Amino acid sequence: MNYFRDLEEILLTINPKEKFRKFDCFYKEFFNENIDFSNNYEIMPLEEPSYKSFMKIVLPKNVKIRKYFDTKEGKGSLLHTIAHIEYSAIDLALDAALRFKNLPKEYYKDWLEVASDEIRHFLMIEEIMEKIGYKYGDFEVHTNLFEAMKKTTNLLERMAIVPRYLEANGLDQNPKIMKKLESNPDEINNEILKALNIILEEEVDHVYKGDKWFKYACEKENLDVENTYLELLEKYYPGSTQGKKPDMNFEARKKAGFSCDELKRLANKEECL
Repeated sequence: MNYFRDLEEILLTINPKEKFRKFDCFYKEFFNENIDFSNNYEIMPLEEPSYKSFMKIVLPKNVKIRKYFDTKEGKGSLLHTIAHIEYSAIDLALDAALRFKNLPKEYYKDWLEVASDEIRHFLMIEEIMEKIGYKYGDFEVHTNLFEAMKKTTNLLERMAIVPRYLEANGLDQNPKIMKKLESNPDEINNEILKALNIILEEEVDHVYKGDKWFKYACEKENLDVENTYLELLEKYYPGSTQGKKPDMNFEARKKAGFSCDELKRLANKEECL
């Protein structure tokens, strides 16, 4: 089994259930060390997301925001948003495990483990969504995560922008959603809360993996971690390092590898609380 060829096939698989089945087989082979890491396979640049054929894709500004978690549609919309983040994160992890060659085997192990977690998260959310009569594809989505993946073609920028910025932002947003659900308690919202607790805990580890390999890339290129990170944020998201950020989840970010000095700079605060 050729690692790069077969993993690319999984990434490009359109049907979710087929993608997950193929990944399960591949993951088992990986741990059985029955995989050829030959570097002569040329990986294709990704031009379109794997979900394009079965999702309604719109611009981010045109995604309808349904804030009321006490209605069926509101719950369905929230679950669909989470499911899309998780499904996008599956492809993000698969691409991270595929796109960059000549790295320690621990790197590939880390991102395949993240992909496995994201598949489990997606299935967990999908199950709750189906209980109230919705399926993945029933609501419109945007491609922001895919676009970030497409633009970051080297290890340094990918690790900085995807896990260390976009996924780290999820550590900040998750508790806010959980508070809203807690204020509208019912059976489904309680199930969503349980799922989000699991996702938050495991996403800390995902961001930590991104932090680890971002620092690895910085060390390889003899770059300062904190200054390089801020420079990349401004390159991709101008203005993102400006202004106070009162809702930054310092506790989760510290567990994920951010230093207090860095968090103070990111949040424009004098204390790391």
